[in-house]
Amino acid sequence: MNAADNAWVLASSALVLLMTPGLAMFYGGMTRSKNVLSTMMHSFFLMGLASIVWMFWGFSLAFAPDAIKGYVGGLQFFALAGVGGEPWPDTTIPTTTFMIFQCMFAVITPALISGAFAERMKFSSFIVFMVLWLTFVYSPVCHWVWGPGGWLAELGALDFAGGTVVHINSAAAALACALIVGKRKGYGTAPMIPHNLTLTLLGAGLLWFGWFGFNAGSALSADESAAMAFVVTHMATAAAAMSWVFAEWIIRGKPTTLGVASGAVAGLVAITPAAGFVGPVSAVLLGAVAGVVCYLAVLAKSRLGYDDSLDVVGIHGVGGTWGAIATGLFASKAIGGTDGLFFGNAAQMGPQIIAVAAVIVYSFVVSAIILYVIKAVMGLRVTEEDEETGVDTSAHGETGYNL
Repeated sequence: MNAADNAWVLASSALVLLMTPGLAMFYGGMTRSKNVLSTMMHSFFLMGLASIVWMFWGFSLAFAPDAIKGYVGGLQFFALAGVGGEPWPDTTIPTTTFMIFQCMFAVITPALISGAFAERMKFSSFIVFMVLWLTFVYSPVCHWVWGPGGWLAELGALDFAGGTVVHINSAAAALACALIVGKRKGYGTAPMIPHNLTLTLLGAGLLWFGWFGFNAGSALSADESAAMAFVVTHMATAAAAMSWVFAEWIIRGKPTTLGVASGAVAGLVAITPAAGFVGPVSAVLLGAVAGVVCYLAVLAKSRLGYDDSLDVVGIHGVGGTWGAIATGLFASKAIGGTDGLFFGNAAQMGPQIIAVAAVIVYSFVVSAIILYVIKAVMGLRVTEEDEETGVDTSAHGETGYNL
């Protein structure tokens, strides 16, 4: 056991938890004012709901020894049975510390999905969907990549802090939600502009701050790996924030605050799987590409015709996919013990591509099944009248602003 490592991972756990209120602000500012509270409620409520699911069975399904070989863990850790002060395997931190650090990932990942159906999903249906999604999608995918004997880990796929587990996983589910829940009333005809970009910028700042716990904390120790993950996280994000702004400046004629905030998040997403495997120059290249491709993906949304309210697919899906592929390109043995294509190991691209494809297909298909079952049993959307009034008032009996 190492006290410094334990302190760093506990502090990182708190940083990752802060990301979820940050996400609530980031998302809330981008909605219309009549839906700001309902949008923020999704993230805040998940801080409770996902934590309880994780404690009772989520952690066990993700990190207990295999119940189905390589696919999902058993229930040996149900309700944290046997989870105590003993070191987590191959680390110098207590199992309880590892569990709570991973809990914060389980909190923010489903919160990311909520951006796809903001302003129109029933809160009761939201709760049921999230419990089922954490159980049947998040926990198994987490086991594939990080759990003992997970099949993607055994295949050699690299994912330092959650490019597949968090970002691609949530984005594939978000696409299923956008398609099955359907478009917002008036989408494409009525203006649906962000009502409070000041709030969005504050949320983006909190995400950037908290992400150091997300990525550098994933080293699970206070060492040079954590330090490099911290550095490359910042540099990739800085490059992506600028490249997004320059891209929209060229295409749209004006650099925007929403662009710099979105670009920063795109860079954070893209560097996540690579943070423990790449150096600073590679991180800057990775981030610069992420800002541009995510911006183009967001522009393409209107042409493709789906209503992903807050661009979960364009930023987390495209950014996460690029980050996972780029990990196979830029990984360096001098940083993380494995070389990628650009350092002479073309074979690393295979596991990266397989991981991306497997998570997209699994998450989309299972999420769609869950959504169709909920739609048949209890419905997914608020009524047209409630949507017109605003979900803040119709679902929660509150308003975000009394001016």
